[in-house]
Amino acid sequence: MSLENRFRIGELSRRSGVSPDLLRAWERRYGLLEPSRSAGGLRLYSEEDVVRVRAMQSQLEAGLAAAEAAAVAVSARAGAAEGVGDAPALRRALDTALLGYDEAGAHAVFDTLMARLSLDAVLGDVVVPLLHDIGERWERGEITIAQEHFASTVLRGRLLGLARGWGVGFGPLALLACAPGEQHDLGLLAFGLALRGRGWRIVYLGPDTPVASVAEAAHTSRPRRVVVSAVDPGALESHRGELLDLAREHPLAVGGAGVQELDWGADVLVLGDGPIEAADLVTSLVRA
Repeated sequence: MSLENRFRIGELSRRSGVSPDLLRAWERRYGLLEPSRSAGGLRLYSEEDVVRVRAMQSQLEAGLAAAEAAAVAVSARAGAAEGVGDAPALRRALDTALLGYDEAGAHAVFDTLMARLSLDAVLGDVVVPLLHDIGERWERGEITIAQEHFASTVLRGRLLGLARGWGVGFGPLALLACAPGEQHDLGLLAFGLALRGRGWRIVYLGPDTPVASVAEAAHTSRPRRVVVSAVDPGALESHRGELLDLAREHPLAVGGAGVQELDWGADVLVLGDGPIEAADLVTSLVRA
């Protein structure tokens, strides 16, 4: 990294909220920081050091001892340097930041994910499993509804940011919508991003979309695939007749938790929960 993008320990302290003395201690004891030297011998730090400090702070707040917290932060950096990334460590750091209402820390970890892992790995190994885990912990009463909402809001904002411009290009077009009454669209967003990574263009209608509106958009845009999803299988079951009518006019797929429990017949493609596997399936059918 160019020295122009580096800064002294005082600036690192300002960005992270950790005192210079404690930063020096973490660097000396645990090898948390990786400064370079200026021509005059000054120690200079980078944004990656900021990310590691925030990751260590998150782990400390989660109850880890200092040595363990540093090991998690350093292992995430080491895995990233190999071009693969330590997805479990980064996922833990993201989880800690989100449940601690640490928006800045969550964004820093997400930035590291995007810089170090492939989009498929970010979605399939971190974001979607973390969302499922957070949902299950909320159902068990282990976390609050406020924590669940905060985590979902932050992650939804990041996924929408990645989705900017996904309708531009020359690939096949996919029309994506949540079933009527379905408000949870994070899985559908992840699926759309996985499709985009495979060359598709996306028209996204979002949560709680009437089937008639999906049909109208499909009539206008003529997509190669229409996908309607729901976390609650009841949202699909209650509109099954309308969806089967839609499938007679346009190539339809349905996805989301519990969708396999319903009988959709030969005209409807049933997708599994995993956005990467679903994107691979839809893409392979178009190529075939």
